[in-house]
Amino acid sequence: MARDLAPGTVHRRGRLRVYLGSAPGVGKTYRMLDEAHRRQDRGAEVVVGFIECHGRRFTEGLVDGLEVIPRTRRAYRDAEFEEMDLDAVLARRPAVVLVDELAHTNIPGGRNAKRWQDVEEILAAGIDVITTVNVQHLESLNDVVQKITGIPQRETVPDEVVRRADQIELVDMAPQALRRRMAHGNVYKAEKVDAALSNYFRVGNLTALRELALLWVAGRVDEGLRDYRASHNIDRVWETRERVVVALTGGPEGETLIRRAARIADRTAGGELLAVHVTRSDGLAGASSGALAQQRQLVESLGGSYHMVVGDDIPTALLAFARAHHATQLVLGTSRRGRVNRFLTGPGTGQTTVDASEDIDVHMVTHAFTGRGRLPALGRRHSKRRTIAGYAAGLIVPLLLTLALSPFRSTLNLTTDALIFQLGVVAVALLGGALSALLAALIASVLLNYFFIPPLHTLTIDEANNIVALVVFATVALTVSTVVDHAGRLTSRAARATAEAETLSTLAGSVLRGADALPALLEKSRTAFGMDSVALLDSLTGETIARSDAETAGADETEGQETTEVSVGERAVLVLTGRRLPAADQRVLTAFAAHAAAALERDRLAVAAAEVEPIKAADRMRTALLAAVSHDLRTPLAAALASVGSLRSPDVEFSPEDQAELLATADESLVKLTRLVDNLLDMSRLQAGALTLHLAPVPLEDVLMRAMDSLPDPYAPIQPLDLDTAPPVLADPPLLERVLANVITNALRHNAPGAPVLVTASHHADQVEIRVIDRGPGIAPEDRDRVFLPFQRLGDTDNTTGVGLGLALSRGLAEAMGGSLEVEDTPGGGTTMLLTLPAAPETRIEEPDIALLERSADR
Repeated sequence: MARDLAPGTVHRRGRLRVYLGSAPGVGKTYRMLDEAHRRQDRGAEVVVGFIECHGRRFTEGLVDGLEVIPRTRRAYRDAEFEEMDLDAVLARRPAVVLVDELAHTNIPGGRNAKRWQDVEEILAAGIDVITTVNVQHLESLNDVVQKITGIPQRETVPDEVVRRADQIELVDMAPQALRRRMAHGNVYKAEKVDAALSNYFRVGNLTALRELALLWVAGRVDEGLRDYRASHNIDRVWETRERVVVALTGGPEGETLIRRAARIADRTAGGELLAVHVTRSDGLAGASSGALAQQRQLVESLGGSYHMVVGDDIPTALLAFARAHHATQLVLGTSRRGRVNRFLTGPGTGQTTVDASEDIDVHMVTHAFTGRGRLPALGRRHSKRRTIAGYAAGLIVPLLLTLALSPFRSTLNLTTDALIFQLGVVAVALLGGALSALLAALIASVLLNYFFIPPLHTLTIDEANNIVALVVFATVALTVSTVVDHAGRLTSRAARATAEAETLSTLAGSVLRGADALPALLEKSRTAFGMDSVALLDSLTGETIARSDAETAGADETEGQETTEVSVGERAVLVLTGRRLPAADQRVLTAFAAHAAAALERDRLAVAAAEVEPIKAADRMRTALLAAVSHDLRTPLAAALASVGSLRSPDVEFSPEDQAELLATADESLVKLTRLVDNLLDMSRLQAGALTLHLAPVPLEDVLMRAMDSLPDPYAPIQPLDLDTAPPVLADPPLLERVLANVITNALRHNAPGAPVLVTASHHADQVEIRVIDRGPGIAPEDRDRVFLPFQRLGDTDNTTGVGLGLALSRGLAEAMGGSLEVEDTPGGGTTMLLTLPAAPETRIEEPDIALLERSADR
């Protein structure tokens, strides 16, 4: 019975409940129907808007007892399809409606293109909706799912639609349990089970989809928790899981702190490690960029994440970051400052952070560098010439000012004299720094007292206010000179930092844009430091690895010039020739050396990989040749020798029929032997580099027919499936024929009596997977690698037992063609040989809409 609203009543928006499945077949629809019966038993008015049972009898049984709104029928492309009747649902106005398959695309003819849009209309009408969707249909995960399964999902639903749901319940199942459910026929019909298990429903696919679903729901839970905390103004840390923040300064103690924090985070399941470095807002922090880069690599190798925040108040910035990430523990290193430094500068970052941490646990970790810091340096580091000039100015400037002011002693008062002397002290500070300004201030105080404060020409001061004036002069002069020196130091550091950043940025761009990194790096090093030549030398042999010279610099021009050397890894050295390189440039030069070491190592690995690849290919081919010679060559040779030997035996007289049979046996064996020898000769030439693989697009149906013709029993029960839907593979036709013949022969030998051997093919991304399926006893997991080893079945063993006839050769040939050969279990018992080969280029196939095909097939 439809619910009627009183006139003027404003209805609420309906509530949405979503059952999110990790994969098809986990039981979403079943859970939805079970929830419908529970609500109906409690008196709610529940109707079925649309349910897709897929022929599952247990699901169909739960529909009984629920009111089902008849579906509407729509014609499309000479066929009729059923869809949910949206208008009938809105006219019925139940309390709750069940709508299956939220991501479904509607058949053209309705007012909405997607079913989730129908659901939005139902919710807007004030009707509660219970629906289902699989994780592979979420829009944000569409490309990820395609990479995992190789199948594009054309039916998707925007994540926001699902996120807005009032309730999201994950329906999950272990991959092995879901595969057993499928093998029992509880998900798909029997004729579709093998193909589904071998393709989309592989254990790896299901495991990856399950992880995606769990992570997506976990993110939704975190969003809900953050919203709840924000709406209730909860600032305290909730220890839902351990989040450990380690503060890094770029100092030598960083690695100790990182490892200690990682151990704390690993104590609980799901612990998270976050490293943070606080840099000043002016960008003039004195941290070593190289040390921070190494510490960042260590953090990421331990599974943590690295962050950088800006803040002038380090304790406040650390705690703000920790609270923003809901950290439960904060790890700091004990101060490197000495006792005198701590006495002069007060409590450090650690103590201030502890005092303000509130509900965040703070760990102060001791290390080898505790208390080994130095007092802050006074003044800037100037060149030797400028330092001498500063001290000279500290001596001379006060004397010159005294000579200049003495004639005006009667017209200028003490205040004017003191200000002029103070100006001279500031000028000295700008030239030579704080120490030279300190010398100038002391000399100026003495001269001011001797020549300008009564009584003159003595160091005695009669009036108290003159004493105060002299003390204030000395204090102000020292303070102002210190401030001026500090400002100059900051300006110098800012200019230096800007130049270094621009140089390193240009360096990175030059290296990344260049095809060959080392020449670009050396050229940039030479121009950045203004050198005549830069060379990268082998530190053991002295040989030149790479070199960059200025256009005007030859061997003669560089002789006798200054050279600067810096190590590049363990076996190389970077040598710069030209001007004397200042010590201030060493930090940037170290960054250049690190880039050179990385480029050199990359080149070395590329050369090593190129050298190893032919050896690996030759080794694989050698293994295949040994397997063939020791195994497959013996059988036809023995049969031919036995037949010919019997015919030549004088002791036995054979009937014409027996003679014909022996000759046929010998002829058949020699044909096989000839074919095998031809293949072996071709592979020998291939191993020696005298023959290349003739890779070409090969239709699977054609090569399978040729492989079946070469089998001992041409009437063997072999059933090809879906080979015509798979694209051609990129392979060598004779070699692929041999691989298939060996694998099928092995499957026939171990198959259950009367059961056919299935040969199926499927396309995933840029690969084609060929499966040869038998219903034999199977292969134990511990024996799966052994079946591919050569010499597993020799002539002195029973040829009717064992596994792996020709499998060593088959795997070697498959890998030579860029593919692989692996063993899988057959659901329900048996062995599946999985042959993976590259798909021929420019091959595209369209995956059918499985749900649509199933509905069409059922109708």
